[in-house]
Amino acid sequence: MDKEMKTIDEVLKEFPPEERFSLAILQALQREYGYISADSLTQAAGYLDVPISQLFSMATFYKALSLQKKGKIILKICDGTACHIRGSQSILNEIQRALRINAGETTEDGLFSLETVNCVGSCAIAPVVVCGETFHGNMTPQKARELLDGETSAEKEANT
Repeated sequence: MDKEMKTIDEVLKEFPPEERFSLAILQALQREYGYISADSLTQAAGYLDVPISQLFSMATFYKALSLQKKGKIILKICDGTACHIRGSQSILNEIQRALRINAGETTEDGLFSLETVNCVGSCAIAPVVVCGETFHGNMTPQKARELLDGETSAEKEANT
């Protein structure tokens, strides 16, 4: 069962209304909602008494922050040197084909978001796909498809 989400105001009140807490607040909003909405930015700017453009700049600068809603399951395809040499592009192509989305997009049902990253620091097991917080090494297009099928089945089972 999903936890009940806090209101934006509840998240903000976890921090003193001081500009130095801007990034921490954005990170907390990201953790709570999976992304930073326009309403979150507006309320945070008011709470901190800073221009919304300042928070927007931070939210777009840090790759860990997102202004777009992400899927329940985030797939990160490593395309660092070791992964690239060992076939990460064919894995990305298979996942894009299977999900019918491109990197940077989310499936219509909101289940998957697909991202490419420069390096996940697991070169010894390249190519690597990170699914949520779990690293899957020595990936092939077939293993990537099996991973998707398993995640989709698990999600369906959890919702019945």
